[in-house]
Amino acid sequence: MRKSSIIKMATVGVLSVSIFTGCSSKGQEPKNTQTSNKLSIEDVTKKAKQEGEVNSVGMPDSWANWKGTWEDINSKYGIKHTDTDMSSAEELAKFESEKGNATADIGDVGAAFGPLAKEKGLTLPYKTSYWNDVPAWAKDKDGDWMIGYTGTIAFITDKNNVKNPPKSWKDLENGTYKVAIGDVLKASQAQFGVLAAAFANGGDEKNIKPGVDFFEKLAKQGRLQTNDVKLTALEKGEVDVAVVWDFNGLGYRDQVDKTRFDVVIPKEASVISGYASVINKYAKHPNAAKLAREYIFSDAGQANLARGYARPIRENVKLPEDAKAKLLPNDMYKNVKPVKDAKAWEQSMQQLLSLWQEKVLINVK
Repeated sequence: MRKSSIIKMATVGVLSVSIFTGCSSKGQEPKNTQTSNKLSIEDVTKKAKQEGEVNSVGMPDSWANWKGTWEDINSKYGIKHTDTDMSSAEELAKFESEKGNATADIGDVGAAFGPLAKEKGLTLPYKTSYWNDVPAWAKDKDGDWMIGYTGTIAFITDKNNVKNPPKSWKDLENGTYKVAIGDVLKASQAQFGVLAAAFANGGDEKNIKPGVDFFEKLAKQGRLQTNDVKLTALEKGEVDVAVVWDFNGLGYRDQVDKTRFDVVIPKEASVISGYASVINKYAKHPNAAKLAREYIFSDAGQANLARGYARPIRENVKLPEDAKAKLLPNDMYKNVKPVKDAKAWEQSMQQLLSLWQEKVLINVK
């Protein structure tokens, strides 16, 4: 798991203004946009093989088992791959600053950054052959971004510290153990954790207050930890219960001790988000990038992601047993829902930052 795992899903908020500050606008306009959604898979494959390489950002071997996907693309199509690991904001800043001198062809960004990339005119649209298998909330209508895998807010519990691991937000509220949420002022995982609590208590992306109230109560009880949830802290037994993305929880569990930790999606409600592929409008290897996206959404590509604890976006995909074993049961996800109004969530984010300081942090003991 890479060091920017939490940063990558950072919400757009202030970043929509700041990430492009000081970026150069020099560079020629791309010549590869006019036919991006009109080529057949056969044509894309043929051209991708001729290009012979694909350069990604934010898609390293250690994250979501990208290693398996890049190895498959190399062995199947003879396409070489390199990656530079970076956060979502850094990826888009790179696209913008390099423009016609692009060194990156494709990136993997948090859900909020897909629309931002399109808004900034940085994306090359491409709809894969699996387009109809991807829910509407998880893709741009023109194919400028497509979410390939999801994250859902979950609880991870150290059973050495907590004998009855919480299965719901009500259990969490009624417990006596410490609850780690992370740094809501900086980390997207923590921010979505508050939103999930809001969903469970009558709120939504337009009304974040029920989530803030929930954690304010824990803070007043002296039960809230606001430091980042780290693997080392879990190993040392310093965390009772943490609110994390499901893929982080599962990864932590398996890295430390699969029998020691309980990972669940809270019963009442949770929030689902994801990571989207964005193809650089200025890509030097546009067809190799399109083929990479095509493979990501294939059965084999979705299975590779699952092997890295990332839940595939295609609900109808049939996973091999070894990949399925890395994920939580499907029935845990029956009450999860996505952010349907991204603009409202962006506005609520600004409220969340001030409310968190005024109501929660002031009460942390």
